[in-house]
Amino acid sequence: MLEDNCTDTNSVGTSPVDVSFAILIPARYASTRYPGKPLVRLTGATGEERSLIRRSWDCAMAVGGAAKGLVGVWVATDDDRIAEEVESFGGQVVMTSPDCANGTERCAQAITRLGPVADVIVNLQGDAPLSPASVIPRLVERLSHDPEAVMATPAVRASRSVYAHLTQDQAEGRVGGTTAVIDGRGRALYFSKRVLPYLPPEAAAMEFPPVHLHLGLYAYRPAALELYAAAAACELEKLEGLEQLRFLDLGLPVSVVTLDPLEWDAIELNNPGDKPVIERILKARGIV
Repeated sequence: MLEDNCTDTNSVGTSPVDVSFAILIPARYASTRYPGKPLVRLTGATGEERSLIRRSWDCAMAVGGAAKGLVGVWVATDDDRIAEEVESFGGQVVMTSPDCANGTERCAQAITRLGPVADVIVNLQGDAPLSPASVIPRLVERLSHDPEAVMATPAVRASRSVYAHLTQDQAEGRVGGTTAVIDGRGRALYFSKRVLPYLPPEAAAMEFPPVHLHLGLYAYRPAALELYAAAAACELEKLEGLEQLRFLDLGLPVSVVTLDPLEWDAIELNNPGDKPVIERILKARGIV
């Protein structure tokens, strides 16, 4: 078990207890922007091709040596093709309904089928293979130190190149990464697929512009997943296509772990044009 404390998962924020956590990787085939992307092959440093879902699994498994509280990893999917791919490399699968609107709903349903596997559920999105595995224990720890928060998620200060990537996508009409706006307490004010906040030219020219790129990981209390699944999608969630906005619409605090700038650009696979960018980073970091 981790030595940190966490709130009791029987309610959304009570007294601290020791905490265990499990990782779920929600994945669906029928992406509107990039159909079949969990099975897209990405070439690593040695020339080996691995599917996106395999690389996301590898990211989750990298937590094992550092996190005593990790009790298991599952891919949550509604598609037999993805399930077969996961099983081909020895991964665990939990099947969910095709009616799940997003990854958080899929995690909520997966937990109803798996049962009470852990005190905290971590959602590692299946299109974020460059996420730093070391942040997962930090998300779990943050929940232990912010007992009012129902969910914790990371954001990293954008480098100039990441900011350029985001603004280029926006200028050319592509939906790229997500930005987070954070208050002085480390709580989320808003998330958007637009580049927020607005930056004047001198701020945009900084080596690390004051924009936070949201990374595709979440740590939830199971009770929060129940609340989420019971609520209807809110208008902002529908407009932005960002599942985490439902928590904010419900008035539930979301804690944000702000990371120092990474040594690599944590680009998600959102569009076909992201594939060569991710492959270059895999090669530069020596990832098989």
